Amino acid sequence: MRTYLSTGLSAVLVVLLAVLVPVGALSAWVGLEIDNTDRYVDAVAPLAADPDVRSTVTDLITDGAMKQIDAGPLQDTVRDFLRQAVLSFTTTGAFRDAWNAANRTAHEAVTAALDGNTGEAVTIDLAPVTERVKQNLEENGVPFADRIPVQHTDITLISADRADQLRQTFRLLRTGGIWPAVGTVVVAVLAVVVAWARGGGPGHRRSGAAALSATAVTGLGFALGALVLRAVLAFARDRVLSEVPDSETAGAAAVYDALTGSLRTTVWTVFAVGLAVAVCALLLRLRLRPCAARGRTVPGPE
Repeated sequence: MRTYLSTGLSAVLVVLLAVLVPVGALSAWVGLEIDNTDRYVDAVAPLAADPDVRSTVTDLITDGAMKQIDAGPLQDTVRDFLRQAVLSFTTTGAFRDAWNAANRTAHEAVTAALDGNTGEAVTIDLAPVTERVKQNLEENGVPFADRIPVQHTDITLISADRADQLRQTFRLLRTGGIWPAVGTVVVAVLAVVVAWARGGGPGHRRSGAAALSATAVTGLGFALGALVLRAVLAFARDRVLSEVPDSETAGAAAVYDALTGSLRTTVWTVFAVGLAVAVCALLLRLRLRPCAARGRTVPGPE
């Protein structure tokens, strides 16, 4: 009966940690990164050099400009020339500064959209980038640069319908903050302490074995929780990108991956540590068995 009870409690602990680990990681991520402007900008700043982002920005700006340009039979030639000029600008420090400025402004829009009413998509407005592109091309005498309209041109990160589905989840995660992560650690520690106490506490050989068994189960729970988090991230990425316009999918994917980079690092860190703890605890538990057997008193003949 005791064995069945221990097995049942171990299964409950693994399942509980498999739920708490991803919830705790996501809540901490929303509170520490998504809600923090500086960390948000730092996460997406490297994307100024990402080929997919540069291509998406170039296409959006070029398409907007060509709507204002009528070059007759030279329309395609002008488009190619203008696109190359814009693409070249995206390799400069001025573009990186404009990209960071756009994302600093976009962060306010992102948090407002996730807190706001229905029907609001989550986007990055490229107007600050377009303005710097236009200014640079005009200074370099690029034909038709003055025709580039400085207007709200967006990269869609999350469609309005998908954002409506995610808002409640984000609000709950924001409310939780870092406390679900703290709660996860508390549950893990309590599981080991309770197992140690049930084994008899100080001075009892069974207490050490019970604590090691609980530690192994806890490590397994953390490793499983990390895999659950990885699956959630992959599923969310596919669902979010499935509703982004095809022309913006590559850029949106790059932004999504940049923003969730810390979570992916968390996944493999927690998985590796959890698995290592589980294996080490199990090996120590197995080594205790022969020691305990040698410590038993064998009655001799009278």
